Amino acid sequence: MKNLPNSRKRNMRTWEPGEKAYQLNGSGKDNVPISLIDLASNDYLGLSQDPRIIEAAHKTMLYEGVGAGGSRLVTGSRPIHKKLETELGRWLGLERVLLFPSGFQANLAAVCALANRTTPVIADKLIHHSLLVGIKASGAKMKRFAHNNIIDLERILQNCVVEHPLQSPLVITESLFSMEGTSPDIKKVATLCENYKARLLVDEAHALGVMGSKGRGLCHGISKGITMISGTFGKAFGSGGAFLATNKTFGEHLLQTSGAFRYTTALAPPLASAALEALKLLKENPNKGRNLQKESMLWRSELSNQGWDSPKGNGPIISLELGTDEASLNKQYELEQNGLLTIAIRPPTVPEGTSRLRIIVRSNLPEKTLKKLLFHLGEKQ
Repeated sequence: MKNLPNSRKRNMRTWEPGEKAYQLNGSGKDNVPISLIDLASNDYLGLSQDPRIIEAAHKTMLYEGVGAGGSRLVTGSRPIHKKLETELGRWLGLERVLLFPSGFQANLAAVCALANRTTPVIADKLIHHSLLVGIKASGAKMKRFAHNNIIDLERILQNCVVEHPLQSPLVITESLFSMEGTSPDIKKVATLCENYKARLLVDEAHALGVMGSKGRGLCHGISKGITMISGTFGKAFGSGGAFLATNKTFGEHLLQTSGAFRYTTALAPPLASAALEALKLLKENPNKGRNLQKESMLWRSELSNQGWDSPKGNGPIISLELGTDEASLNKQYELEQNGLLTIAIRPPTVPEGTSRLRIIVRSNLPEKTLKKLLFHLGEKQ
């Protein structure tokens, strides 16, 4: 395929699920609509379109209205908020859950609650931007360890013991990295943090609903070493909003001190209701995530058989690295013209020289989607 003109690169757009793309026919005069199969969104289990979840949000909207109208500590609290927090805490096996309007906001709140300007923060090199903003807002000094590298993490922890003997470090990682599709050994990370008396914050946004026992994330079942987890409802839960889950002590600390919780309008009640219904559905179908993982491993195997480097990880995020921005954009455009929506991920979202296609395996994809992708993707050049 010829290189795209510069104007096409600049104007490369994304498409909404169900939206029509338009492809020029051979004459170049008429626009022919083509439907796009969504291989880009984080709606892993297809729950955003589930009738039960839509109905739950609709009923609450009719009864409560659309927005909460105030912060949780003023007029924004609704029974649905408390019910969701309670049920989610039981499901995760954690004592306290607080809801937030967005995952970015929850991560900002989490870091600021666990660190200040005297706290040594040790973060995986590829953590989400929201966590980096939280570290900056806390005033803490950060050191970064190589991605998912437990040896490098321990090296930095050992140095912290010597350099900051009176300070408890904060370690930050993710259970499923959104652009890599990789996961650390959370149990080993938690054990290290326990041994070195460090606090551990784990972003479970992309793992919840899909990874771990019955979809409860990769932190579930680890009894020691994890201080707090963050999660979102805008991915596998098919809704919107986010939460922090922790013990009673840190939960109260968040409630009393977190500006990101206290001074924002509460999560919209219909979204909370949708998230609660999604939680019920996950409890009723505990193997939904496991089945999706099996499917994602099949995709990895088939891509590898076709000459692509075997994509890392075992979750629904498949990262196909092409290297240059141009190569990634060209491949995105080529797939788009054949009815497949994928997105070229480029710097600064990923490091220079690692531009890629980020492909998402979802539970409700049409039959033969993998076959169609393999055909139009071709072999890696």
